[in-house]
Amino acid sequence: MTFTKGFASAAATVLTGAALCLAAPGTAHAEDPCQLGWSNVGPRSCAMNEVRTAPVATLGNGVCVGLLNVQGTAFDGPLISPSVAPGATHSIALIVSQGFSPLGNWAPTLLACDVNLIVDWTNLDNGATGSLTRFIPAGNTSTYPIQDVVVHTGPGRVSLTVRTDKPNLPQTAEVFVP
Repeated sequence: MTFTKGFASAAATVLTGAALCLAAPGTAHAEDPCQLGWSNVGPRSCAMNEVRTAPVATLGNGVCVGLLNVQGTAFDGPLISPSVAPGATHSIALIVSQGFSPLGNWAPTLLACDVNLIVDWTNLDNGATGSLTRFIPAGNTSTYPIQDVVVHTGPGRVSLTVRTDKPNLPQTAEVFVP
């Protein structure tokens, strides 16, 4: 076999394989229950919506000035163990970190203080409300965020207000919980 013939054969094989991948990316069936990796079980809508607030500027203990970063995912559940909330359904799992590092992991984190995070929520569809308080140590930076803040809101449009128990600039976000 000549080099030209071998190259043409290899190129044709690669192009055919690429075409097949584009034409038939998977064999999912509508009646199959959604399994998102190992984190969820049971029939699900597979809907997951991201939520993120602007950073909450706050005063911490003493004369400390801090920033809380809050983001998360609204899900329909149920979650299995070892998740942040085994059995949770129609909730929002939040990830909370503090401060920022101008050089990433290579520099210290600035604007991190010990504070109590308060999450107030209102389900705009059914009128349910609630509040959750969680202590956030200054050491929980973006490298080591707190990942087990779960807000059990029920399904529907939910308004979240994130604040602290010290003087702060609260932030609000709206998300649809499937």
